Amino acid sequence: MASKYIKIRLKGYDHKLLDESSKKIIEAVKDTEAKVSGPIPLPNKRTVYSVIRSPHKYSYSMEQFEKIIHKRVIYIYNASSETVTKLLKVNIPAGVSVDIKA
Repeated sequence: MASKYIKIRLKGYDHKLLDESSKKIIEAVKDTEAKVSGPIPLPNKRTVYSVIRSPHKYSYSMEQFEKIIHKRVIYIYNASSETVTKLLKVNIPAGVSVDIKA
């Protein structure tokens, strides 16, 4: 391949799904001669929403909701065409977003 490595970024709300899908990717790549670095945990993105509980007044009574996005990165070095075909065959759950950059 033209580039030195393949960078795979995984994002999701559930960290257990991210860990399982990263294990699947690493197991698929280890069968080839490519070297794997990762999964490297990246900083989580935490968003907090505050909502007033009552419909009209009493703004001091608020309810907080939070959304946490977990991220992981996997680097694959010395990738061949066999490595890419095995990566395409990996079944990843619906709650995980995958970005692949070569």
